[in-house]
Amino acid sequence: MKEKKIVYVGMVGDFLHHGHINIIEEARKFGHVIVGLLTDSAVARYKRLPVFTFEQRKKIIENIKGVSSVIPQESLDYIPNLLKIKPDYVVHGDDWKYGIQQGTRQKVIETIKEWNGTLVEIKYTPGISSTNMIQDFFKNGITPQLRMKILPRLLEAKPLVRIMEVHNGISSMIVEKIKTVEENTINEFDGMWISSLTHSISKGKPDIQYVDNTSIVNTINEIFDVTTKPLIVDGNNGGLPEHFSYFVRTLERLGVSAVIIEDKINLKRNSLGDIPQEQDTIEGFCKKISIGKNSQVTEDFMIIARIESFIQNAGLEDALNRAKSYIDAGANGIMIHSKKKEAEEILSFCQQFSKFEKKVPLVVVPTTYNTIYEQELLDNGVNLVIYANQMLRSSYPAMVKTASSILKHKRSYEAEEYCLPINEFINIIPEN
Repeated sequence: MKEKKIVYVGMVGDFLHHGHINIIEEARKFGHVIVGLLTDSAVARYKRLPVFTFEQRKKIIENIKGVSSVIPQESLDYIPNLLKIKPDYVVHGDDWKYGIQQGTRQKVIETIKEWNGTLVEIKYTPGISSTNMIQDFFKNGITPQLRMKILPRLLEAKPLVRIMEVHNGISSMIVEKIKTVEENTINEFDGMWISSLTHSISKGKPDIQYVDNTSIVNTINEIFDVTTKPLIVDGNNGGLPEHFSYFVRTLERLGVSAVIIEDKINLKRNSLGDIPQEQDTIEGFCKKISIGKNSQVTEDFMIIARIESFIQNAGLEDALNRAKSYIDAGANGIMIHSKKKEAEEILSFCQQFSKFEKKVPLVVVPTTYNTIYEQELLDNGVNLVIYANQMLRSSYPAMVKTASSILKHKRSYEAEEYCLPINEFINIIPEN
């Protein structure tokens, strides 16, 4: 009896629909169907992280009639798997003739020619789209538990997680939806950051921990009403250790993914200013971290320790010693801070941090050293980058320009060039 041919089908398999089933049914007509299931990391490199984990998706696909086996596809590029199994057929929907997968398709055609393989393209099933299904899934929001779990998955799946500052509902909607397309990649922000600085300034208050936790909670609820991406909160110095434990529980209950606390004591002042501040002892800050960790209910919530040694001119060795101690105390991540315009001291810390036997995700905030590219941060071992205040900082000059124009011209006509057209503005919220 003639041996059955090998058929390769690559897919994400996050939200299955009859279009996927149609592909598999057509594929099995040609032989044994091997599904190359894109890993979380593969998907996250070119679009949003799948709702379901790789193992969850794999279990579903394995139980579909006609699927012989499921193997991981580690990138959008099919070639490594194709070279390994040399299938007689590759089956895909014809929708990849257009859009970001055109290049991938061409590489598949050229590769399978080496062993006379055949590409079979199935007509795209009209009226159905996984992307639209996912958008519909998120339309009514997300549960706190599901939102909280996204950040740890992102840190595992992506080489560099990109976080943007938000301070209210509308700024968070921008971060939720904004995308750019570049070759085979859709670029977007992975999550959001509530900065103590921008949260305070947006309310016309100084950044001295005057705006209390109740106000922060209200803003979080406002943001969570209109978004689904994970949120990291600036917890300043965490306050009194006894108070910090309650704050952790509150954030965790809301579905916040992480809090970052800085190793400073007494009245909080912004680190990028010139007012002298006092750094906590290693022992004192480790105690605060431990109290916070012991107060958690879930394993998903992260406490990230922010090190102020460079701000205090305490040097590299002090920063490294603190990092090791904070990790031992239970910190789920380390943020290293600097207010210099060049990134040398940050990169020196990163290089030494990479030698640690016990490591956690490394976080940076390139506000002053903003000429550095993400790729250089990634190359030096950074796992998460926060753009900490740019959204509010950019909105202020725009508002000043508009207000000044109206005062100058005694009418609003000249200010229109600085404004979103009123119809577009109304349609920001579709229900309007």
